[in-house]
Amino acid sequence: MARVKRGTQHVKRRKSLMQKTKGMMWGRKSKIRLARPAMLKAGVNAYRDRRNKKRSFRRLWQVRMNAAVRPLGLNYSTFMDKLVKAGVTIDRKVLSILATDYPAVFHQIVEKIK
Repeated sequence: MARVKRGTQHVKRRKSLMQKTKGMMWGRKSKIRLARPAMLKAGVNAYRDRRNKKRSFRRLWQVRMNAAVRPLGLNYSTFMDKLVKAGVTIDRKVLSILATDYPAVFHQIVEKIK
C-alpha cells in the first residue's frame, strides 16, 4: 500500500487562505495559524454587517427626511403618515435623495400632501 502525499492539497488550501487574508495586518496575512481565525471572523462580520447595513441606511434616510420636513412644519412620523394616506409610493431612499439633493422637488411633495 502506497502512502498518500498531500502536498498539493496543502499548498492549494494555504494559497486560498492567503488570498482571503491579503491586506490584513501583521501575521494574519502570512501565517496559517493566525490567518485561519482571522478569515473566519472576517466572514462572520461580513455576514452580520450585510444585514446591519440595511438597518443603518434606513435610519440615515429617516434622519435626513426628518431634518428636511421640520422647517416645513412636520416631523418624520406625520410626514410618512400623510404620504401613505395620500397614496404616494416613493420609498425612503428616494425621498432622502430628494430631500438632500433636490429640496425644491421635495418641498413640492410635502406641499402636495399637506
